[in-house]
Amino acid sequence: MIGGETVERCLACEADRGWHPRSGATVARPTAAGAVSLFAICPEQTISEIIEGLQKQEQRVGFGRLGKGGDSPRVPTASASQARQRSTRESPSSWILAPIFCLSMSLPIIGITMGDPAGVGPEVIIKALEHRSPYKVCRPLVIGDAKRLEVAAGVLKLSKPIRSISRLEETRFDQSEIECLDLALVPEETPFGRLSAACGEAAFRFLERAIQLAVQGAIDAICTAPLNKEALHLAGHHYPGHTEILAELTGTREVSLMLVGPKLKIIHVTAHVGLAEAIRRIDAALVERTIARGREMLLGGGEPRIGVCGINPHAGENGIFGEGEEEEKIAPAIESCKKKGWLVQGPLPADTLFYLAASGRFDLVVAMYHDQGHGPFKVLGIEDGVNVTAGLPIVRTSVDHGTAFDIAGKGIADERSMLAALRLAAEMGKVRGER
Repeated sequence: MIGGETVERCLACEADRGWHPRSGATVARPTAAGAVSLFAICPEQTISEIIEGLQKQEQRVGFGRLGKGGDSPRVPTASASQARQRSTRESPSSWILAPIFCLSMSLPIIGITMGDPAGVGPEVIIKALEHRSPYKVCRPLVIGDAKRLEVAAGVLKLSKPIRSISRLEETRFDQSEIECLDLALVPEETPFGRLSAACGEAAFRFLERAIQLAVQGAIDAICTAPLNKEALHLAGHHYPGHTEILAELTGTREVSLMLVGPKLKIIHVTAHVGLAEAIRRIDAALVERTIARGREMLLGGGEPRIGVCGINPHAGENGIFGEGEEEEKIAPAIESCKKKGWLVQGPLPADTLFYLAASGRFDLVVAMYHDQGHGPFKVLGIEDGVNVTAGLPIVRTSVDHGTAFDIAGKGIADERSMLAALRLAAEMGKVRGER
């Protein structure tokens, strides 16, 4: 704790470990008076330019000194006048960036699971981390297989090196490389686009490790690349998908699948079950709990306007269609929410509701089953869509597409959904950390 600011790691140490000066970070260093002085490092600055800026600032205020050979930095306790006197005796160039504290080290750590190694996951991760934008909002760490990432980088003809690590303590979050917590589970010569138990097993273990780290608080959020459900089952892990694995491994009784995009936010009452089973499962209590989870996710922007879909065409049209499901399973939940003062309307015809929501009349749509929500969402832009698991004790976002075996290994997968998922994970991870 220095000058009222909590810092995690000294930038001088990071420099020795490969900190990249072109990260565009904002850094802080303690002044002699104990305050924190801030200045920006331009993404185009070189180390010499940074040092020159520090030297100019050192004319105004004294700093501690980091000795050569890895000596620990001294936090200044002298008065400003004493520090200035000391600065006339010591050449500013004799210290190595002194105790500079990189505020980028307070960015949330996002664990990116590689998903099924035979799918497009490795490619979209590599392509996303070639952009500079993720490093402005988070510290990304791939949890997967380093050699498989190298194969994907070769397919893409991208040269950013893959750094394999075995422990989280080895991270240095250098923008010039992609760090991978390497579980080394993918057999060599594994082809792209082909189902295998080995890839299903690897995808499960990548996710399992990420969940362990998130529950322990070692990472701030998880961002998942797609896994293949059939490969997962071949490996003996009989889950419908990511959502159910996350719920079980975190000990969470009930979660909801939520989709977040530029025009729509949708939460699902049911997800990975057949349509007949979905209708059987829906009841007023489940609908109300789903509304509550969605509302909780959006409370940061004020009381959200929530529209609830019906099950039948035209939301049953007063009993003409269906067997009264809207009146029995949905309407009581909406009335209960209204009594709490929540801005909830419905049950509404799904086709009308999605149009109104995309036009800005609602902040959240509650869909009753998987395709009722996914269809409109993907039509409006799968490239920028993000999948969020609501109700977990940890933050998890995901791309809103599958393994795409038909194009895996061809270098043409679109990384925009991964970039959007990383941005949202960083935002949610930061908010949760502040809480």
